[in-house]
Amino acid sequence: MIHSKPSLNPSGGDVRGRGVMKPTLHEDLMERIVDPSNVRKAWKRVKANKGAPGIDGMSLDDFPDFVREHWSKVRQALFDGSYQPQPVKRVTIPKPSGGERLLGIPIVLDRVIQQAIGQILTPIFDPEFSASSFGFRPGRSAHGALRDVQRYIGEGHRMAIDLDLEKFFDKVNHDILMSRVARKVNDKRLLALIGRYLKAGVLVGGRVHATTLGTPQGGPLSPLLANILLDDLDKELEQRGHRFVRYADDLLILVKSQRAGERVKGSISKYIANKLKLVVNERKSRVVKTNDCHFLGFTFRGKKLRWSDRAFDDFKHNVRRLTGRSWGVSMAYRLNKLAQYVRGWMNYFGISDYYRPIPGLDQWVRRRIRMCFWKQWRYARTKVRNLLKLGTSKRQAIMTAISGKSYWHLSKTLATQTGMTNKWLKGLGLISVRDLWLRAHGYA
Repeated sequence: MIHSKPSLNPSGGDVRGRGVMKPTLHEDLMERIVDPSNVRKAWKRVKANKGAPGIDGMSLDDFPDFVREHWSKVRQALFDGSYQPQPVKRVTIPKPSGGERLLGIPIVLDRVIQQAIGQILTPIFDPEFSASSFGFRPGRSAHGALRDVQRYIGEGHRMAIDLDLEKFFDKVNHDILMSRVARKVNDKRLLALIGRYLKAGVLVGGRVHATTLGTPQGGPLSPLLANILLDDLDKELEQRGHRFVRYADDLLILVKSQRAGERVKGSISKYIANKLKLVVNERKSRVVKTNDCHFLGFTFRGKKLRWSDRAFDDFKHNVRRLTGRSWGVSMAYRLNKLAQYVRGWMNYFGISDYYRPIPGLDQWVRRRIRMCFWKQWRYARTKVRNLLKLGTSKRQAIMTAISGKSYWHLSKTLATQTGMTNKWLKGLGLISVRDLWLRAHGYA
């Protein structure tokens, strides 16, 4: 049976004494976490997110058989407080800005348990989070944060305080974080379990290293714990009347003058250091005009959004990789992978108000695909035969097929363009950046 202390008001507070609002303490949460329906939902989410095995080598495909045999023991260990999470596996991924980001991959079982915990704790904590917090929250996204920045700029707040929390996920103070969790959670078994997840350690080079600070990126519970910790910062900013947006550890505060920006940057940096025991990276933090600001992959021109130069360079780099003429895959596979990537990129960056480069992007992508076909056809007679089928004149087909010029040069000749027309390429499944942009802006 699930036992949960009822909340006496919509905000989750309990009116007692002299009208003072006190938070409801949620007890017996472990029963709700291990409820079969909650665990099944957690497994579906973990499976959908895919991911590599942890230190035990167990894959997602192997997990169902393991659960059928061992879940009753795991469940009992969670109830009696004896369950011990496994250390995470350390992996590194390159950052777009250079350097590497450290990730910790939990074993599949721990990912499922963390996901199950998050599904119960999110409805308890999320409703009272700040409206200016957008990262890893139901119904919220980076686009919402960017729209708020545009609104603040329109209201005259054209100076941005870009605060960089140095290695945030690696420097979270466990005691401070757990004290914030305990404000609403009174199930000692759950508090102890979360504490053990924080201290489970990390496997690096065959050795387990203790984790006395931080919450590893890669676990399903880490984003919620980050929001719980940083909610105090959000509330402080709200109390001071600041316009701001926060997406996980990316924080932007909007003010009206350089002087105000420097003052706020100094005072908030002190608050972060003293109250949350986190470090503001002074080298990367700055007060700048919003036109010179970079946030969540975008820049601003007045109120208008543009993808950043770095994001655009990353896009072109990945398109070049997917349209490389030496990639030995079928054209159908290539076009499918290209479409997946471009759709994903445009789903995020398509809100950019900057249209000017869009038509040129489509021309560039089409030319690269023509180049791939030209390389794939290989022999002169094959090129002539295919171009004739596509409607190119015999003279142009032969002259182009026997030319010794580069693939890139020949991909923009009369023969290749009258044969491999835009319509023909679209029929094969070549995606259009322009069509996606127009659709994102309501023109199609």
